Parts: sequence; C-alpha cells; structure tokens
Amino acid sequence: MKFIDTAEIQVRAGDGGTGMSHFRREANVAFGGPDGGNGGRGGNIIFKGDEGLHTLLDFRFNRVHEGKDGGKGGTNNRQGGVGDDLVLRVPCGTVVYDVDSGESIGEVVQHDQELVVAKGGKGGVGNHCFVTSSNQAPTKTIPAEMGERRHIRLELKMIADVGIIGAPNAGKSTLITVISAARPKVADYPFTTLVPNLGVVSHKDADPFVVADVPGLIPGASEGKGLGHDFLRHIERTRILIHLIDASQETAELMIQDYEGILSELSLYDEELLKRPRLTVLSKLDLVVPETEEQYQNEDAVAAFRDYLKGKGVEFMEVSSARRMGISKMLDHVVELLQTLKEGE
Repeated sequence: MKFIDTAEIQVRAGDGGTGMSHFRREANVAFGGPDGGNGGRGGNIIFKGDEGLHTLLDFRFNRVHEGKDGGKGGTNNRQGGVGDDLVLRVPCGTVVYDVDSGESIGEVVQHDQELVVAKGGKGGVGNHCFVTSSNQAPTKTIPAEMGERRHIRLELKMIADVGIIGAPNAGKSTLITVISAARPKVADYPFTTLVPNLGVVSHKDADPFVVADVPGLIPGASEGKGLGHDFLRHIERTRILIHLIDASQETAELMIQDYEGILSELSLYDEELLKRPRLTVLSKLDLVVPETEEQYQNEDAVAAFRDYLKGKGVEFMEVSSARRMGISKMLDHVVELLQTLKEGE
C-alpha cells in the first residue's frame, strides 16, 4: 500500500431538518391547534482512530465527504429524524487542521478515539413551540441551521516509541531490519528510504516497542530541502531518538559534519527535539573493522570522532547491523531508557 501522510479534503455536515407549520384538523374536533413538529439535527462528520491503518491514501482519492441531513418535522408534533453521522476511520496519529483559518481542530492518537470535525446543523423549530395564552394559532417557525462546511488538511504523525535518525546512508533501514520484522528497501544510494518505516521490536523480557526509521535528512531539511521536511513530523511523537552516524567515512570532519548537521535541522524544526533522550550510535563497524584485521581501516578518523564526542560529553555506542555487533547492548540501553520514562510518567 502506498504511504500517504498528508491530504486535503472537503467536509460538509448534514443540514438540520425543516420545522413544520401545521394545524391539526380532525373530524368532530371544533378547534385544531398547531401541531407542526421540529426538524431533526443534521449528521456530524467524525474521525475515528484505527490502529490498523497506517496511511491517508483513501483521502487522496475521495476528497468530499458529506453527512446526512436531518429529517423534516411532521404533523402531530412529530420530530424529524436525526441525520446519520458520517464516521471516517483514520490512522492513529492523525492531526486535523482547518485550512482556511490555519487552526488545529484536534488530533486522533488512540484506537477508537472519536473527533467531531464538522457539526451537523440544528433542526428547525415547528409552530407548536410558539403557542402562548395570547397566541393560540402561531404560524411562526425557526429555520433549520446548515451543517458546518470545512476545508480540512490531514497530517499523519507516526506514533513510535523510538525514532531512528541520521544522514542518508547512515544505516537506518538496515538497522530496523535487524531489530524488527520490518523490511524496508535497502540499497547503497542516497534516499533509499522514501517513506518512514515502522517496526515492532521484542527484546528479551521487555515489553515490545515500536521503532520508526525516518528518511535521510540533509542540510536545509527544516526549510523543505530533500525529504526531511516532509518526514520530520514523524519524530515529534517519539520518546527516544537513535542518532546514527556512518563510521566508515574517510575523515572525522565528515562524521562531525553529519552529526552537527542533523542536530541543527532538529533544532531548526523544533528545539524541543534536542531535549529528548537521544542515543548516539556509530554504525557500519563492519566496514571499519574487517574480520581478518584488528585495526581500523580509518582508525585515525574514527578515533578523532570519538575524541570529538567525548569532548562534548556525548555518550555513544558502536554497532554493526551486518554482523549484529553491539545490537543487543544498544537495545538493552533503549529498553532501560523507555522504562525510566514510563516510571516518570
């Protein structure tokens, strides 16, 4: 299924039913009083969370959604029927905005959670409601209200416990294939990952947790360059970030540039992301330490980058997804961080 994380749609809640102006006429009844009933309420437009959905694809091709109108009031004070609500299922993590005002209408983050995005119009009032001691035969009614019309933008923000970030080709997709059952496309060229991928990780006796790898970020991503701007939103809900740096690069300067570049884009997008627990991980150790040698091929570059991180007081780990080196230890640390966060909530 194609991954779509944004969509714009038009919604129209149902109009209220018309109230009736009517007078009762019965055989052998000398005077028939007003008996026009009220109209029914129009149907609401409701978004409902569905944990089985992971894309907004349906809304890309079906852009207009309408609720049912309320029924008209009847004779003998009968009220019109309430228009059926239109319930639209959306992925958990969907944020809803009003395009015209730019305001947030709300968000759906839990399974079966409901959010009313457009309210149905109130039904009209029939003439039986206006009987008074001085006016026994009113003809007055109150018109029904129209249902809300809205131009809505949907944005899907994936709900994951852990977000894997890094420059293109840092090894994010390979890592998620190793620690979960997710199978994203992996290849040796930039922007292999064109959409975020979710995977469920089961490690030892810990509760399973969800990991998302976010497509490669590049300088200027927060301003719309590359793929990062479209997918930075997917790390907003993550509790922990795993920051991968390709340790097989030729120089420490390149590693530092990648490391600082990602942090800069996070800060420009949302400074709060830098306050989130973050695990710095040097990846691709299999390309750095050949199986037949004990020394690093780029030993000086890796050593210099290590010193750089130590100088900044940054704790880090080193892994090789290809050889499963350091993976278990990294997951131990992730589980510990998640447990600490849960205990603090």
